[in-house]
Amino acid sequence: MSGASDLDRDTVAKAYARWAPVYDLVFGPVFERGRRASIVAAERIGGRILEVGVGTGISLPDYARANRLVGVDISEPMLRKAQERVREQGLDNVEALAVMDARMLGFPDAAFDVVVAQYVITTVPDPEATLDEFARVVKPGGEIVLVNHIGAESGLRRSFEQGFAPIARRLGWRPEFPWERLRSWAERHPDIRFVERLPMPPLGHFSLIRFAKAGPAPAAAGA
Repeated sequence: MSGASDLDRDTVAKAYARWAPVYDLVFGPVFERGRRASIVAAERIGGRILEVGVGTGISLPDYARANRLVGVDISEPMLRKAQERVREQGLDNVEALAVMDARMLGFPDAAFDVVVAQYVITTVPDPEATLDEFARVVKPGGEIVLVNHIGAESGLRRSFEQGFAPIARRLGWRPEFPWERLRSWAERHPDIRFVERLPMPPLGHFSLIRFAKAGPAPAAAGA
């Protein structure tokens, strides 16, 4: 399934443009535990953090000010909300917010200590190419931190996810995304090591997933 483009860029961008006005209200409480868990994981390393799929910037105020943040998203309407949040809350540790395709990040190699992607991998057209970009821009010794829905391997939830998939794609995501795709991606990269997978609320349908890039640990936060 590597490289399968069962979603396209325009579909995702249009879907999230529609979600932008109500995203925080609809999804804020549902995704809060996962967002906070990903921030805690990222701040174990700290430093310069890239948040891919930053959306409305709902998580930006929760990072410690010692971290330097860059956020990118494919949706310009979502980013306008993020820019308003940065201005209103005086988040001077946010270096930049930019419209960007996660498959073609406009950053040099090893530019970040941590890459965070919350609820992103199931929404991009090519998850493996996106993960390749995360691995490229993270420093040796840094981490890739994901929070994502992982499809059930069997049972009623798997049947529901498969049946719901055509509708979900029109909404901009794939509900039946299998763990095998992430595992296989990591196995193809000798410099990437799987660290952990932790179930997240609600009902463990989401997971916090960490990958580490081989090399010495990056400098401490704020260095």
